[in-house]
Amino acid sequence: MLTHILIHDFAIIERLELDLDKGLCALTGETGAGKSILVDAIGLVLGDRADANAVRSGSERAQISATFDLQDNAQAQNWLREQDLDAAHECIIRRVIALDGRSRAYINGSNATLAMLRELGEQLVSIHGQHAHQALNRRDYQRSIVDLQAGNDDALNSLAAHYRQWQATHTRLAALTQAHERREERLDFLNFQIDELRAVAPLPGEYAELEEQHARLAHAGQLIANAQQAHTLLFDADPDVHALLTQALSALEEAACHDAALHDALELTRNAQIELDEAANALRRYLDTLELDPERLDTVESRIALLQSQARKHRCEPEELPKRLAELESERSELSDAGEQREMLQREITALERTWRTAAAAVSHARQRSAATLSDAVTEAMQTLGMEGGRFLVVVESNPDSPPSQHGYDRIEFTVSANPGQALQALTKVASGGELARISLAVQLAATHDRHIPTLIFDEVDSGIGGGVAEVVGRMLRALGARHQVLCVTHLAQVAAQAHQQFAVSKAKGKDSTRTRIQKLDAEHARIDEIARMLGGVRITEQTRAHAAEMLRIAQNGG
Repeated sequence: MLTHILIHDFAIIERLELDLDKGLCALTGETGAGKSILVDAIGLVLGDRADANAVRSGSERAQISATFDLQDNAQAQNWLREQDLDAAHECIIRRVIALDGRSRAYINGSNATLAMLRELGEQLVSIHGQHAHQALNRRDYQRSIVDLQAGNDDALNSLAAHYRQWQATHTRLAALTQAHERREERLDFLNFQIDELRAVAPLPGEYAELEEQHARLAHAGQLIANAQQAHTLLFDADPDVHALLTQALSALEEAACHDAALHDALELTRNAQIELDEAANALRRYLDTLELDPERLDTVESRIALLQSQARKHRCEPEELPKRLAELESERSELSDAGEQREMLQREITALERTWRTAAAAVSHARQRSAATLSDAVTEAMQTLGMEGGRFLVVVESNPDSPPSQHGYDRIEFTVSANPGQALQALTKVASGGELARISLAVQLAATHDRHIPTLIFDEVDSGIGGGVAEVVGRMLRALGARHQVLCVTHLAQVAAQAHQQFAVSKAKGKDSTRTRIQKLDAEHARIDEIARMLGGVRITEQTRAHAAEMLRIAQNGG
């Protein structure tokens, strides 16, 4: 459960630190005081996307830290161990948001991604927003409620994976079929291109070698002249370098007999003479291989021109022609085997669809069971929420022959009869705004009844109800608090009175800033005053306070 939350410079909160206990916790205060800001902060810790508006005006960053007790949450502990994170009985999640909207996240001090926050958060907290009754009219939301109750998460992930495989294979078959329609025309063109390229017979590395040959043949005369000049200067001039070096070597040998300091210079000169001899030999060998060959030059130039012409046709570089030939041959082979490939893909699609339908059937059966349980639970809740005689039924229409989809083959619809004797109809057609709010609350309470998420947050989900129904809602939330930690943002005194602990949210306006404050209320005085304010508005009388005290006494005594 959530035991501690620390907030710095978030929205209009400068600094806030709260310690939370088990049971039902009510957050109350005037409209606009900032009650839902705390819910938003928890949402960011659990992986919601952030923007620069999250940072309090005048601050550089917002920081939110939440501490969770995991002693009774083996699933979350196992997840932490799988991620190589500290899996002790306490988990600390921290989120830092900069002015530009970028953020950093940490789990037990280690860097974490938003995906990791969301994955862990799904095992820690479930948030039910104040607009849930609006979403209740959407088919996809209705399906998600049924799947939530059924515990279909893993099965749906598997079903979606099977569908993606089926879809990808189906797309490949469609592309191959479309290509088959142009097969003959394409094969003729491929045969022409391949025959032409095979006649040219480009070889790997050939073009680079031809360019080297062309450079040598085109400048053969100059190369011969330069090499001969170098050889003459080294050995055949008067004097030549070899003769001068020999004289220098003789002089150094004589001098080195009298001064050992010349030995290094003598050794270097000897090495130079050896290198000079090797250079002369290399020049002679080079001159022996070099000759003017106009005929070979013409042959090389013709070959280069042919390769360049083919490269232009195929829109590639000349050195890429061998690779291009291989690609054309591969495409021709694929087209030639297209019929066999289509049959293979069709068999694969049939097998994948069979696997998908098996997975879809398992999901559907779980939905049928979940729908029956949810229908009974919501119908029962409606009797205590001012809708006596009303009925709620989740209709699951299955079509096993429908094409594969990522959600299965079920069509789910919430139907309701708000009054005795009325036929069941689609929720969107018969429920008024107030009825929809109560049904939504009943659905959310029923859907969370058997879940193992330790902390449940209800953000003004009791809007649109009042009177005796509000007291019933408070009792239902208090009962839920016996199995979960429940945080409830509410405007209803009847709900707040049922809480095991209560926090008052207020807004303090200064000359240049506005801040939100949250204060834990003691049961004897402050909490009575807050309940009285919720009952009586601005002017609180002794009678209102007495009423508030009685509500608290009855709630705490289980009345």
